[in-house]
Amino acid sequence: MSNRELDALFRRSPAGEVPRGRLPGTALLFPGSPVCGPLARLVRLLVWQGKQTESSGRSLRNVVGPLRTRAIRALLCHDRSWVDGKRCVLIDYSTTSRVAHMVRDEVRLVSPSLYLGVVWTWRRRVGWFALRQQQP
Repeated sequence: MSNRELDALFRRSPAGEVPRGRLPGTALLFPGSPVCGPLARLVRLLVWQGKQTESSGRSLRNVVGPLRTRAIRALLCHDRSWVDGKRCVLIDYSTTSRVAHMVRDEVRLVSPSLYLGVVWTWRRRVGWFALRQQQP
């Protein structure tokens, strides 16, 4: 999908429940271009594999690096999206991370068990990602 198509999908999707458990992720770099798939595979192998919620369900950590280290904690809640003012699941790093305090992720449920996320850095929209809710 192109950036415009991802934006339209995000805008028409509901917030859904706060995701829980292991959430394999896919970075969507240069959406709609031929390099999106190969870059997603490279990022997953070397940089970011997704997110893992903590047992309380109120926070998560990113799964990073080839060793799948759990790092960069964020809080989870429902909030208003900066995209369109409608409800979303907010992944908030502002009070939990020195490294990523300027990052805000917003996700919405685009199909059963699949969330589409938008990444904000310094209040600028900078990228997309997907998270798949694993079944227990």
